[in-house]
Amino acid sequence: MCQARVYLVRDGQEEEVLRDVILLERTPQGVRLHTFFEEPRLLAAEVAQVDLLKHTVRLVPKEEER
Repeated sequence: MCQARVYLVRDGQEEEVLRDVILLERTPQGVRLHTFFEEPRLLAAEVAQVDLLKHTVRLVPKEEER
């Protein structure tokens, strides 16, 4: 299976926010994460890195609009 782990990187620290992510969607509000058995989760974040070999996605908090 090819699910990914998603991390939120804040102040140089990584926090795992979700495992077994099967779909990641960019939205105007941020990033919506889908898994097989849970409701989608929306994070106010942007994609910083996708590592296909390690099955990881790193997000950074979305900057507030000024």
